[in-house]
Amino acid sequence: MTKKHLFGEMTWPEVKEAVKEERVAVVPVAMIEEHGHHLPIDTDLVLASEICYRAGAKSPESMVIIPPINHGYAPHQMDFPGVISISSETFINYVVDVCNSLAHQGFKKILLMNGHGSNVSLLKVAARQTMLHYPDVQCTSISHWDLEPVVQLTEQIRDSESPGGINHACELETSMYLAIKEDLVQMDKAVRDIDKYQMSKYFWLDLVGKGEGRPVVMVPYWSSISETGTLGDPTQATREKGERLMNAAVEGLVEFIQIFREREPNHPRVNHHL
Repeated sequence: MTKKHLFGEMTWPEVKEAVKEERVAVVPVAMIEEHGHHLPIDTDLVLASEICYRAGAKSPESMVIIPPINHGYAPHQMDFPGVISISSETFINYVVDVCNSLAHQGFKKILLMNGHGSNVSLLKVAARQTMLHYPDVQCTSISHWDLEPVVQLTEQIRDSESPGGINHACELETSMYLAIKEDLVQMDKAVRDIDKYQMSKYFWLDLVGKGEGRPVVMVPYWSSISETGTLGDPTQATREKGERLMNAAVEGLVEFIQIFREREPNHPRVNHHL
């Protein structure tokens, strides 16, 4: 029988066995928000979850895929319909509670697999708080667009301008959604929408684009920098690109989990006040 990799389909003895096997608990984390006129509002959730599901099926002996955290932080998007945003405090506390629950059961390594840009900094805080609660646990986060194979492939195949063409409801996200649920993508409504954001040496927005300097993150209300809710150029998206990007993301996640599993346990704390 194929080893189960979906946490929600396991019985509690099977979860206990997965802990003994030292598998990594992978938690997809996303957002429900507008994605322009052409993509469904579940885009972040679908992409992050699908990558995890495929990676788990490919390497079930190394990971357990936890049911996703659907809602994230995006108050800047609230001028558009379709957004469900929760406060930063609620988000961090919720994620920490999920991670602490996994740590309590015995999982020593937890990965927060992110699919929404504004979750990034908050997930770093949540991962750190988890490790402060459970010093013998290793908890970290990564966004699917930061997986090395995705970065390398995107630089090779992108047709949108860099930086700027790949950010939100863009060439990358649209291509990947086309590879998963093509029938839900309305490509006839996809438009390039970048020019309201003032790109410069330090101020540029692109998930994988190259800039001259380290970008300064400054996110005003989205309606002030985008006419349609899109930020980027989805008109350059294709299903073929999406399939290649999905394969790269799955490959990258499997590789990341292998590297993560090989890390030695944390050294014990030392009280230097004594």
